[in-house]
Amino acid sequence: MSNPSIIEYLSAHEFFSDLGDDVLELLSECSNTCRIKKGQILFRQGENADKFYVILNGRVSVQIPAIIGPNLEIQTLSKNQVLGWSWLIPPYQWNFQAKAEEDSDLLQFAGPDVLARCEQEPKLGYELLKKFAGLMSTRLEAARRKMMDEWNPAGFA
Repeated sequence: MSNPSIIEYLSAHEFFSDLGDDVLELLSECSNTCRIKKGQILFRQGENADKFYVILNGRVSVQIPAIIGPNLEIQTLSKNQVLGWSWLIPPYQWNFQAKAEEDSDLLQFAGPDVLARCEQEPKLGYELLKKFAGLMSTRLEAARRKMMDEWNPAGFA
């Protein structure tokens, strides 16, 4: 995907569309496409978080790794959904794990490059923080609900 087509895609994307042309240009310069195969782990909880993604096609599962047994699937994300906010918040470590549920193409953004620009331009940083805070809230609420559903012992009120 070329920079002009990335800018065009982002300008039509619900999450990014209200950002200015200069921000879309920055994001396009800090991005590239990548492909992950079904079953591949994109990132693991606790690892260094230095990217965020938009799913171009495919499906990616957001999970909480289990100490014993299978991971708890929080959400499955698909086309046009944004993945990853840990790049923006210290200590810059992933809070969840992401795994490809099918072969998936992603638009990958270099978090440190975007973060450096946010440090230079606090207004931009604040706008992105508001957007990603909404994403954090949605993801954490999904995790809370899933844990309540899955880990609610019989007879527990």
